[in-house]
Amino acid sequence: MGNQNRKLLFLIALPRSGNTLFTSIINQNPEIACTANSVTLEIMKNLFLVKTTDTFKNFSDHKSLDNILDNVYNLYYKNWPQKIIIDRGPALTSANPGNFELLQKHFKPGFKCIVLLRDLMEVFASYMKWYTENPDSFVNKFGRTDEEKLLALMNKDGAIVKEIKSIQNAYHYPNMCHFIRYNDMVANPEKVFQELYKFLDEPYYPHYFENLKQIKINDIEYDDTVVGKNMHTIRPIVKKQTNNYIVPKNIRERYEHIKI
Repeated sequence: MGNQNRKLLFLIALPRSGNTLFTSIINQNPEIACTANSVTLEIMKNLFLVKTTDTFKNFSDHKSLDNILDNVYNLYYKNWPQKIIIDRGPALTSANPGNFELLQKHFKPGFKCIVLLRDLMEVFASYMKWYTENPDSFVNKFGRTDEEKLLALMNKDGAIVKEIKSIQNAYHYPNMCHFIRYNDMVANPEKVFQELYKFLDEPYYPHYFENLKQIKINDIEYDDTVVGKNMHTIRPIVKKQTNNYIVPKNIRERYEHIKI
């Protein structure tokens, strides 16, 4: 049933923090697959919620349902040939503490986390550049002004807030989390990835940082017609992108205190 010896890690990061760039680089190694946004945690949560139903409570066969929960990741990645999976799932360490406990209980080999860090104001500016240059961006549905759009992105149930909570909680688990700053990754990528391989306890793979490929995993590509053109498009070379967009004053005053 899948590769029982496979290593599992989770990628925790704000959107617009270099997730796609990181994935393009690490996936050059044929032994590693970093996923796109993953549905695996949602599968786990929905299966666990079966235990709250009257049907289950009427005949509470925990062992049988736990058998399924124990094997969600092995089954989901059964046909993936890579020996290391880096799963990008939302709020893995604590927007909901139960998520973390669920993973610890049911992924018996254990797991680690890679945490990408980028200043929140830079994340906002990156969003502004993207949705301004791409009118079909989903963010443009949230309002007419930058302030309206950025406030909508900070919805308490949205990806940014969930990942902020996850990142903040990740600092409580220094032995199982490896932190990478976006600005370090684009300034000195080889050093950053060499340090990552030490954390993975794997021999370093000679990555290249020019002529990068767009994400394609097991012959599946992003369909950005769903969220907006160029949401997951990366430049062919690793470098800091010029961004002249200025985050509105009201947004800065409201969120600058949040440190990532």
